[in-house]
Amino acid sequence: MDDRAGVAASGEPDSAQWTGESDRWAGESDRWAGESDRWAGESDRWAGESDRWAGRVTDAVAAHSSRRGFLARVGRLMLVATGGAAVTGAVRPGQADAAYYTFCGHTYTTASCPHPTGLPRVDLHNRPLRAADGQPVDDLGRPVDGQGRPIDATGHPLLDPDGNPLPPAPRSRVCLDLVASRYGLRTHIDGSWYRCCGGHVRRLIDCCAHTNHRINGDAALTGYCYHGRKVFCVHYYQSTVPC
Repeated sequence: MDDRAGVAASGEPDSAQWTGESDRWAGESDRWAGESDRWAGESDRWAGESDRWAGRVTDAVAAHSSRRGFLARVGRLMLVATGGAAVTGAVRPGQADAAYYTFCGHTYTTASCPHPTGLPRVDLHNRPLRAADGQPVDDLGRPVDGQGRPIDATGHPLLDPDGNPLPPAPRSRVCLDLVASRYGLRTHIDGSWYRCCGGHVRRLIDCCAHTNHRINGDAALTGYCYHGRKVFCVHYYQSTVPC
């Protein structure tokens, strides 16, 4: 009997079958190579979209490069850039103030920095604002106009009994001047974090110093302080960025 016939009769594939199988797998290989090229193209397209988005963010920051514009937008850009559930937790609207310590957004136990009107709200230059409405106030807690002159609820100058305008008082920077002078510390503003409060992104600010004790009187925490400094007290800036 012919050897080749014996191989065929035994049920093992002959050369024609092997050739067919080889051609089929070659076709599969070509198909997968095509899929690979297609996915590579998709990857390039998404990379291009990512670069385009990043460019828009960069342009937006550059177009509003003033200190006010940058700080008002940095919370939103930081939150959008990081993505995910952590971001949602960082600025989720509607969280009850009761979940916070001393004021909305503050989740740790370090007490507030001293402030003329109580809640430690500041402007972009670290000077005091009235928490309820953002009205600038002086070191005595009086509302002031753009020149630092004390004014009444209608915006008119405060007068003494003789009808003369009251003299202006200093308007000290809360962390950098008031805390420094009152507690004898060399204070710094190092880092910040963000929460959603009152429908707008709030910047929570650690007032840092080389100290082992915080304003509470107990051990100070590192918080968002650098270079060996620790948190002495906390205050905040309320941005106009909606959340």
